[in-house]
Amino acid sequence: MNLVILYPSDFIDPVHVRLNDRRFKHLVSVNKVKENDRITCGLLNGRTGTGLIKKISLDFIKMEICLEHDPPDSLPLTLVLALPRPKMLKRIIESVTALGVKNIYLINSWRVEKSFWQSPLLDHDQLEKHMILGLEQAKDTVLPKIFQKRFFTRFVKQELPLIAKNSQCITAHPKASSICPSGVNKEITLVIGPEGGFIDIEIDTLNQYGFPSYHIGSRILRVETAVTYLISRLYS
Repeated sequence: MNLVILYPSDFIDPVHVRLNDRRFKHLVSVNKVKENDRITCGLLNGRTGTGLIKKISLDFIKMEICLEHDPPDSLPLTLVLALPRPKMLKRIIESVTALGVKNIYLINSWRVEKSFWQSPLLDHDQLEKHMILGLEQAKDTVLPKIFQKRFFTRFVKQELPLIAKNSQCITAHPKASSICPSGVNKEITLVIGPEGGFIDIEIDTLNQYGFPSYHIGSRILRVETAVTYLISRLYS
């Protein structure tokens, strides 16, 4: 835990918080904090700063909080991701949150198993838990926004062009003939398919609506590896 995320409900007065949940246990057992230590904190969707530990008891920590810094800049990237299996989705959400992605669209495709959409992980509170882990890792406070779109064709034709307006549009596809650009470092909308990739008609639809396809080399990567590789390549 590189940063402790604070919530408005943690404050017992304007400058003091009391923690008695997972964060308290982690600070004591893993970070092994002591009274008068200073740790990095941040208010969810707000500023960052430090917390001076005033008291540690058997069941809570009390800290004096000073928040005087803005959170790190977000990454100028919108991620459109065919819904992966739940275990993989957890890791992807944590990773892309840590990298600064703030807009994530989970979409359906022919190779996405119907059962994935029934996963409890897609509940907002469950997704937020994994976003919080990513924020704690990266010393960020701003939660991504995650949207769920279950109708591929309608989404690509009606919504995606507006979402991607004024950005460079990229579809990652292992069968593409062009190599993915690198060092773009500007606003990008990146579409990544499921394990096995998008089927041909889906690629054709994406291409038709302004999303050309690019490959990343001869190696076929798992989705979770491809996501982080692509983001690193595009913003190197």
